[in-house]
Amino acid sequence: MSSNIRKGSHTVSRLTCHIVWSTKYRYKVLKGDLQIRCRELLIQVCEAQGIEILKGVVSSDHVHIHIEYAPKLNISSIVKSLKGRSSRRLQQEFPSLKKRYWGNHFWASGYGVWSSGNITDKMVNEYLEHHRRKDNDDNSDFILE
Repeated sequence: MSSNIRKGSHTVSRLTCHIVWSTKYRYKVLKGDLQIRCRELLIQVCEAQGIEILKGVVSSDHVHIHIEYAPKLNISSIVKSLKGRSSRRLQQEFPSLKKRYWGNHFWASGYGVWSSGNITDKMVNEYLEHHRRKDNDDNSDFILE
């Protein structure tokens, strides 16, 4: 378990999430060499930012990626890097995409993200409840120990 923990000079963390985004118009263009190159580009972006890919899927019209990242990063910047770099490079390397995608937009504008981890909200709340003193009549969710 301790090998999964990321340690910085002043932090200890394990931040993981599942991100999903799709091609513009959900066109099923991620096939063959384009699909392989997309995966390579996403791996490169993650490696450059110190992001660990726990698991990922490049489907024909969308991408799922489960990552572990440092607390100095934020999800919107991570997604911007993943989508921006891959879009730019795929359109440069595969000129046939210009027939479908004018205006240099390869990915749809949004994305979905869900936090994940090895403990649940219930487990955290139970742990924090143990800090409530027995003689404390305060029922606040922000406990004074």
